[in-house]
Amino acid sequence: MQHLLSRIKTLAADAAADTVALRQHLHANPELSFQEFNTAAFVTAELEKLGLAPQPIANTGVVALIEGRNPGARTVALRADMDALPITEQNEVPYKSTNPGVMHACGHDVHTSSLLGAARILVQLRDEFEGTVKLMFQPGEELLPGGASLMIKEGVLENPKPASVLGQHVFPMLPAGQIGIRPGRYMASTDELYLTVRGKGGHGAMPEMNLDPVLVAAHIIVAAQQIVSRRASPKMPSVLSFGKVIANGATNVIPNEVHIEGTFRTLNEEWRNEAHEHLRRLCEGLADSMGATCELEIRRGYPYLENEPQLTARIRAAAEQYLGAENVIELDQWLAAEDFAYFSQAADACFYRLGTRAADGRFASSVHTPTFDIEPKALETGPGLMAWLTLNELAE
Repeated sequence: MQHLLSRIKTLAADAAADTVALRQHLHANPELSFQEFNTAAFVTAELEKLGLAPQPIANTGVVALIEGRNPGARTVALRADMDALPITEQNEVPYKSTNPGVMHACGHDVHTSSLLGAARILVQLRDEFEGTVKLMFQPGEELLPGGASLMIKEGVLENPKPASVLGQHVFPMLPAGQIGIRPGRYMASTDELYLTVRGKGGHGAMPEMNLDPVLVAAHIIVAAQQIVSRRASPKMPSVLSFGKVIANGATNVIPNEVHIEGTFRTLNEEWRNEAHEHLRRLCEGLADSMGATCELEIRRGYPYLENEPQLTARIRAAAEQYLGAENVIELDQWLAAEDFAYFSQAADACFYRLGTRAADGRFASSVHTPTFDIEPKALETGPGLMAWLTLNELAE
């Protein structure tokens, strides 16, 4: 394996300018979740240039195989997501989004171009490894039910079945040239909450004539926090947040109903299910005790993401060989969500973070902001590292 290390680094460096160009094209032409028709066509064309035979999946997804010697020996799957966000870009760069109100603000353009770059490297090395590499370009990471779940339903993890699934995601908190990784439970499940509290509206000066749903909603919002503080184990991270409250009355008008939206996140599926029932009983019971009614809709989102410990240990060791141990950082748990979690629930998987900040502090804007951008050097690290990790896993 060691003889391939310098060769991969050379191939990644030689292709860096082309990988940057791929990313800039994708960045300038973003498409929303499940609308990635042009993106999928672009990815398909690039894979065909490499002599591969990409196939559509999940409508706007793409899957392709790179077969080495003895293709049936072992399969490793690599995933990149392709969708953008409904954000208006504020960066003034030549590759600024040309699609008004849509932007690659979460780095999926980086993930896609990086996987295309890794594919280019692996195609050139296909005589050097045994087994098969499955390339998975996924739609709709940003929108329920998540493109990963649809790809799995359509058999992306079969024929051939991967022994492991790898994914990477931009991380502006780390400089380019570093990655972050964590074994075990890393990211949270996510559920969307939609509450409607109904009472009887009327004049604000005559509360005795009304049944104030604003007051009931306020009690529910406060009381619901005890589900996290008193029902969850202190050792089990959980978050319950309400980010939208609409009580469409006026200074002197009590409305008939209040609409509330929020999110619940945790790192345990059993507790997740229990919390749903606790929340439902609390909302309905508290509203009833105050003479109102409450309807709660829970839209079940992605499961929690778990990095398989043995696989993650191997990935970390290989990454330290490629980058140096000082450039592989242990991450904390993070209660954001990612639909790569579906892959982690269905197979041994590892999801790591790719540093994208410049050494001088530029490109530090967070993901999901209109000023997000990356240090171009990350597009040399990303493809090369992914190719190296893949060859190490195939050699297992």
